[in-house]
Amino acid sequence: MLNYRKPNQIPIDTMTVSEAEKYYKEGHFPPGSMGPKILACIRFIKWGGKRGIIGHLEKATEALEGRIGTIILPD
Repeated sequence: MLNYRKPNQIPIDTMTVSEAEKYYKEGHFPPGSMGPKILACIRFIKWGGKRGIIGHLEKATEALEGRIGTIILPD
């Protein structure tokens, strides 16, 4: 989410690496929360990965199918 737990929060289903970096620098993903997950996906994509997915492990199938979570893609 952008603006997490604020009245103007916005869910993110899909974003590019550039968008993820921008939102990270803007402080949308704190270090003790989503920050490490976002950074890991950014690194994975920059090192050749085709798609990074952030979602609950218990719902991995749904995340892989794109029904839940956030997908980060190359630019």
